[in-house]
Amino acid sequence: MATGVGDALGVESVRRVATDYAELVRLPNVFTAPPDVIAGVALAVALGATVSVPTIAGLCLASALIYAAGTTLNDVADVDEDAKERPNRPIPSGRVGRSEALSVGVILLVCGVVVAAVVGGLGPGLTAVALALAVALYDGLLKGTPAGFFAMGAARGLNVALGLSIAGVAAFDGLALLFPASVVVYVAALTRMAEAETGGGDGSAVALTGAGATLAAMVVAIVVTVRGAPTAGLVATLVAAVFLAWDWRALGPAIADPAPSNVGPAVGTCVLGIVLLDAAVAVIAGPTFVLAAAAFAIPATTLSRYFDVN
Repeated sequence: MATGVGDALGVESVRRVATDYAELVRLPNVFTAPPDVIAGVALAVALGATVSVPTIAGLCLASALIYAAGTTLNDVADVDEDAKERPNRPIPSGRVGRSEALSVGVILLVCGVVVAAVVGGLGPGLTAVALALAVALYDGLLKGTPAGFFAMGAARGLNVALGLSIAGVAAFDGLALLFPASVVVYVAALTRMAEAETGGGDGSAVALTGAGATLAAMVVAIVVTVRGAPTAGLVATLVAAVFLAWDWRALGPAIADPAPSNVGPAVGTCVLGIVLLDAAVAVIAGPTFVLAAAAFAIPATTLSRYFDVN
């Protein structure tokens, strides 16, 4: 009997720790990172690159590790603010120690860079280093500054570039690079909106995010129409329209009333919407890439019912 009770307590302890760390890394958000890589790989394929499934899977893993590192280090940096605004978060609540979270974040960051270099070679390895640097700058020196918003946007754009980099020098295609550039703008605006959430609301920040989303959708339509097959542009435009409808269903109410109760859900909706944006550009390489990118929406949206996404 005592052994049975001990085993039950052990299982419960493991479950509790796993839940705490899942909350720390924003587990639903982690599943929005690999689609960026898939979108980048799709662009690389459209530029003539060839890539194996193991390489794509490895780069997706690297992306997820670096993203999890970023959200962990973000909470380490925000511990004082979270103690006031979000006291139930893992670090301020005492469920995860700050120094422990810092160690985990650094380990995840390093592992992500190593995995990218091992599976992808020099180009993806260097891109992963740049991505890790952008994450570290956002969570460190640039935190809360206007430059910090662009650092976060740059991190997301570099996440796309992580997949695009397998094309080598062909990746420096002006039209193809428009997509990661538009992601930079969109996510920078989204980060600004998220920062404004606890400051009493800022309708202009929400509107700017809506403009960024619209710009990104337009860029997808242009890039895929010019570089893809004749019907690809139309399909990509339709998927991009779904992305806009997804975002604006939450952005509209937040613009009308930028209270935290509206802005918070809008942030989460726009983060999850990135999967749809990636799926739209993945059209350029065919349905397999679209399905691969879109599939991540299932765990992302499902887990968002149980864990916070912002």
